[in-house]
Amino acid sequence: MKAIYLDCFSGISGDMFLGAMVDMGVGLDVLTSGLSGLGLSISLNAVKVRKRGITGTKVDVIVPDAAEERHLADIMEIINNSGLPEDVRSLSGRVFRRLAEAESRVHGVPVEEVHFHEVGALDTIADVIGAAICFKASGAEILCSSPVNVGGGFVKTSHGMLPVPAPATLELLRGASIYSSGLDAELVTPTGAAILAELCSCYGPMPLMRVERIGYGAGSKDLEMPNLLRAIIGEIPKNARKGR
Repeated sequence: MKAIYLDCFSGISGDMFLGAMVDMGVGLDVLTSGLSGLGLSISLNAVKVRKRGITGTKVDVIVPDAAEERHLADIMEIINNSGLPEDVRSLSGRVFRRLAEAESRVHGVPVEEVHFHEVGALDTIADVIGAAICFKASGAEILCSSPVNVGGGFVKTSHGMLPVPAPATLELLRGASIYSSGLDAELVTPTGAAILAELCSCYGPMPLMRVERIGYGAGSKDLEMPNLLRAIIGEIPKNARKGR
């Protein structure tokens, strides 16, 4: 069974996931072509960078400066009106619903009334839909993850200064295996947490795996450790899948 194993020693964000997938071999043209069907002003730039001596791929989503607040219904309309395959549309929609439900629980408002703010920005739409495109293009049947390093301290948001992990992020990580290395930084974003929440089937040590390809997705931070998400794809025995 083909599987992806994520090594989240430095957390996870949407752009780190895209970078790891591209670095692992999912063509940037596949990602760009899929996102072009959204009819939005989105372009991608992928470059090789070094993080503490390790080379990875940094994927930047390039969008207009103006940010627009959106509700879940607005985002679902964008997804459903796109030319993307049904499985990609379905997966993208489930990730966004998880985001909306987490925001709803944290802020005490109905899901339909959640204002996404940062989450509704074009770059996050590109990260979520791009993640669905990449996962389906990888050919993997399942995705597993190491315990996730969430960081610590506080992060500035549209709601003010919030503790790390941010409340919506922590809601999305229910059922996941998480820890903090004590680093004063936000290592897991809500988008990264939502991608994990929807895709990840199991958390724990790397299973028995015949490694085929390895990718490193670079984040934007300069940390004491490499700000990278490592993705490994390969064959695992069918009985290697474990519960969450």
